[in-house]
Amino acid sequence: MGLFLSKVMTLENINNNGFSERLIGILNNGALSLMISIGHKTGLFDTLSKFSSPETSEHIAKTAKLDERYVKEWLACMVVGKLIEYDSSNQKYYLPLEHSEYLARSAGLNNIAVFFQYISPLGNVEDKIVECFKNGGGISHSEYPMFQQLQDEETSRVFDSRLLADIIPLVKGLTSQLKSGISVLDVGCGRGHALNLMAESFPNGKLYGYDASKEGIEAAREESRQKGLSNVFFEIKDVSSFDEPSKFEFVTAFGSLHGQSKPTKVLQAIHKSLKNNGIFLMRDIASSSNLQENKDNLMAPTLYTFSTMHSMAVSLAFDDGEEGLGSMWGKQKAEQKLREAGFEENIEVYEVPGDILNYYYVARKP
Repeated sequence: MGLFLSKVMTLENINNNGFSERLIGILNNGALSLMISIGHKTGLFDTLSKFSSPETSEHIAKTAKLDERYVKEWLACMVVGKLIEYDSSNQKYYLPLEHSEYLARSAGLNNIAVFFQYISPLGNVEDKIVECFKNGGGISHSEYPMFQQLQDEETSRVFDSRLLADIIPLVKGLTSQLKSGISVLDVGCGRGHALNLMAESFPNGKLYGYDASKEGIEAAREESRQKGLSNVFFEIKDVSSFDEPSKFEFVTAFGSLHGQSKPTKVLQAIHKSLKNNGIFLMRDIASSSNLQENKDNLMAPTLYTFSTMHSMAVSLAFDDGEEGLGSMWGKQKAEQKLREAGFEENIEVYEVPGDILNYYYVARKP
């Protein structure tokens, strides 16, 4: 590779060819993505954010309880990647405040480093995705170990700070209904954190979570046990085929629809499960169904990659996978699917402060 690079990436070629320069930038940023993920997982960004002045690699490693040789190499990558500053006179490193506001866990919803953890598991299935390009089909959830846990870490930040304060109040009067005690279902509940938060805050209701993932349901049940909850129930269930007419006053689907093998049937089942005047709240990726309208979306390249290598692939993994919506199915198609499922009244679409990735759809069963 070194010989190849030396031939085609000469200084003259790069300076005279803006596209080759862009490609090298993409290559460098791809490599940095892995290192940013490591910085998040090891807590190095959190450690650096606590220092008020530059520190040596030895002191940084000791504070973070990590091996100094690896830390030093990681710091070098962060320096040349222009994420961390370096004072060569005393070989000390410093994370600027304006960078820590997006890299350290203390940044809360502003923390972008959390998203970089997805790159490695997606890379692990690259060869299988190539086979899907050749032969069609998809990849099962089991090929993405820890993926659901990553999703839980990402979304829990939003739910912890916004679910009760901003998301539920999108529906006028819903908080009061939940306090009085109504039946609630979370479809594709994953590890159940959002539902457990609701169950904890609204003890008079009965709340149910359905998901096909045994691992997810077990984690949801464990969290509910730790919280001492007796009003929340989690079940391993195919959400495209549940048949529980007029059982719930409130149903949610927090980002689970676009990965379903039969999303239209899921929405129909949701509509059927609601009582008259029942409310459906759906959270899904903020995008347009028209490609040209996504060109200015800063996250679009990442989201289309996630869609190709995960959301669409898992939805097509089963023989009965019908639609392969993908993450970027978009607002127009989402509204169309909701209407087709029976939600014919006005569908309201909201954005929630701090949740940069999603729209919130509110629909009511007549």
